[in-house]
Amino acid sequence: MAGKLALACCLLFTYGLFGDALLINQECQKCVTEAYTAEIGVREATGKNDGEDVEKYLRSIGLGKGYAWCAAFVHWVLEQCGAARVRSGWCPAWFPEDRVIWSNSTKQNQTNIIPAAGDVFGIYFSSKKRIAHVGFVHDWTNKDYVTTVEGNTNEAGSREGDGVYKKRRLKRQIYKISRWLD
Repeated sequence: MAGKLALACCLLFTYGLFGDALLINQECQKCVTEAYTAEIGVREATGKNDGEDVEKYLRSIGLGKGYAWCAAFVHWVLEQCGAARVRSGWCPAWFPEDRVIWSNSTKQNQTNIIPAAGDVFGIYFSSKKRIAHVGFVHDWTNKDYVTTVEGNTNEAGSREGDGVYKKRRLKRQIYKISRWLD
């Protein structure tokens, strides 16, 4: 999947501005999208945040089976390609101010950077009073919907699901998007 060339491409990534759009290293982006796409269909073994693949995601951030793993999935994918990342299972950690490129919050005015495949999205849960689910943007081109790939979800879009799914979500559900492909 992710070879030494892809790793080097991500580590050597530099980006610049072209008008209002942030350019993305396409080799790094390709590695990340291939890595997360290859994981679609992974399922928990018993529905208790376990199973061989789930546990490899969790190990990548220093956790064992049983923990929520959406952020661990994001970390593991980015790690496969040598992309920048936080080593954390805490969803809010994926959205430091200097990485946020898009926000649905009325309190934050972001630049005109268009989210792209490989960017990390976060969903805010009012019951938790924080971002409590993360995954990857896969396609942002539809007016009202975004296609995502995310771990620890299900067909209904739960934050406590059973596998890695490709989903279609309303853009208004997305709270923030950060870029880690550098």
